[in-house]
Amino acid sequence: MNVKRYSNELIVLAALLFALMALGYKFSQRTAMAEKNQAMAKEVAVFQETISLKNIWGDKRIGKKLESIRKMVPTSKVKWQQKGKKLTARFTDLKPSEVNNLVTKFLNIAVQVVSLKVDKNGDTYTLEIQCKW
Repeated sequence: MNVKRYSNELIVLAALLFALMALGYKFSQRTAMAEKNQAMAKEVAVFQETISLKNIWGDKRIGKKLESIRKMVPTSKVKWQQKGKKLTARFTDLKPSEVNNLVTKFLNIAVQVVSLKVDKNGDTYTLEIQCKW
């Protein structure tokens, strides 16, 4: 008889319990969805970066940019060997500012520097660089 007397309260209690469970489920689903969205955003960013790097590294004008570096220094100071997409360059009798400019230019172009040697001979420097793209 006690159950009949409190049946309405039990129904309300069950409804409140069900509502609390639904609220917990909603919050857990919202958190899971937010995590999925963050993961997708990271993947999209990685794909965009990959595409942009592919465009930079696949640039057809890299050889022309390297030729402009060759013209920065007088031809008497340069020994230039370019075969396909590989370059070996030797610059001799350079001032410190010229070495700094050359290294900066090489590092700002999308080439892979295989070898970089800088030797000091008195007041002048010798720079040897091997790179490919």
